[in-house]
Amino acid sequence: MAKRKKRILVLTKPKNPDDPFAGADPLGTPRDFEAACARFNTRPDGTTLKRLGTMILHGPGFTVEYAQGHDTLNQAMVVVLDTDFAWPVLSKLCKSMGWKMQDTDSGQYFG
Repeated sequence: MAKRKKRILVLTKPKNPDDPFAGADPLGTPRDFEAACARFNTRPDGTTLKRLGTMILHGPGFTVEYAQGHDTLNQAMVVVLDTDFAWPVLSKLCKSMGWKMQDTDSGQYFG
């Protein structure tokens, strides 16, 4: 069986969705960000362990990671493990929140 390559995306909220170079607004507070993701079956794994530096949310076919210790989040990293499961969820999440995803390999924007 061939090993699938993980796809790395950066999640942002562009000021102008038609111009990726116009800058970005914050994604929200960590609490608001987690609440938005939770509506799309994407949550922490439920462990009581304290993570140092990074929070990881688990969704269908992907994880979302963001740096802890900030009042607002400017971006988050999405690691896509299974495109078939992840893409519909990520697309709906981005559309509902006004977020975009940028592929770190190609530079393409989605969402």
